[in-house]
Amino acid sequence: MLQTEQLRQMSTQVRRDVIRMIHSAKSGHTGGSLGCADFMTVLYFNVLEHDPKTFSIEGKGQDVFFLSNGHIAPVWYSVLARTGYFPIPELGTLRKLGSRLQGHPSVSHHLPGIRMASGSLGQGMSNAIGMALAKKMDGDSHLVFSLHGDGELEEGQIWESAMFAGAKKVDNLISVVDYNGLQIDGAVKDVMDLGNLRAKFEAFGWLVLEMNGNDVTDVEKVLNQAKSSCGQGRPVMILMHTEMGHGVDFMRNLSKWHGTAPNDEQAEAALEQLPETVYGDY
Repeated sequence: MLQTEQLRQMSTQVRRDVIRMIHSAKSGHTGGSLGCADFMTVLYFNVLEHDPKTFSIEGKGQDVFFLSNGHIAPVWYSVLARTGYFPIPELGTLRKLGSRLQGHPSVSHHLPGIRMASGSLGQGMSNAIGMALAKKMDGDSHLVFSLHGDGELEEGQIWESAMFAGAKKVDNLISVVDYNGLQIDGAVKDVMDLGNLRAKFEAFGWLVLEMNGNDVTDVEKVLNQAKSSCGQGRPVMILMHTEMGHGVDFMRNLSKWHGTAPNDEQAEAALEQLPETVYGDY
C-alpha cells in the first residue's frame, strides 16, 4: 500500500515511463495512457488484491483486471513492471521485434499480468463477465475489474454485455469508463454522442458511480466504495472523468495525441513537466 504522496510520485513515474517508452518505440498511444496513470497506479498498488508471484491465467484466489481499451497498453505495462510482474528494464522493449511488450496486450508471449489479447474494442466487458461468472461458480469471492474507453462504448457488444450483466446480477464486476470525451477522430460527442451514460447503465440495472480519474485520493475513495458495493445484486460502473494527456500541457485535451508518439523535442519537454521521482527511470 502506498500513501497519498507516494501514489502521486508513482503516477508521475508511470507517466515518465509512458513518455520514454513511446518515444523510444516511435509509435504508440500517449494521450489515454497519461490520462489513466493515476487510476492504474491506485488500482494496482492499493486496491486490487493480487500477487505477481502467483499469477495465473485463471486468476483463482485473486482479483482480476482486464484492459479492454488495449491501445493504452504502455500505462498498464508500467504498473505491471513496477508492481513486480516482470523486470522494470524490460519497459524499454515496447514494440520492439520479439518483445513481450506488444503495441496491444498479447497472450502469445506469455507476459505475466496479461490474461487476454485486447485492442479490438468492445470485447473486454464480455471477457470480464465470463471471468466474474466463473469466480461465482468456483466459490471465489474475489472481484473482476475492467477498463474501457468512452469511444469504445460506440461498439454494440458493450451494450449486449451491459444488458447481460445487469439482468444476470453479475455483482462481482466493477467496470470503469475512461470518460475523457475524446477518441481518435475527435470529440466523442461529434463522432457518436453517448448521451446520458449514467441513465443508460442504471436502466440496465447497474450501480453507477463517478470519480475524478486524475485525483489519486478520489480514485482510491471511489474504487473502495465500488468494492464495498459488490455482492448486492448489481454490477458496478464507474464513470471516470479524466483529461487526455494529463500531466503534459501541450498534450492536454487534444485528440491528436490519441495515437501519436512524441518526437525528441516533445519528449524532452514532456519529461521536464514530469519531474524525476524517488522510484527512478528504467
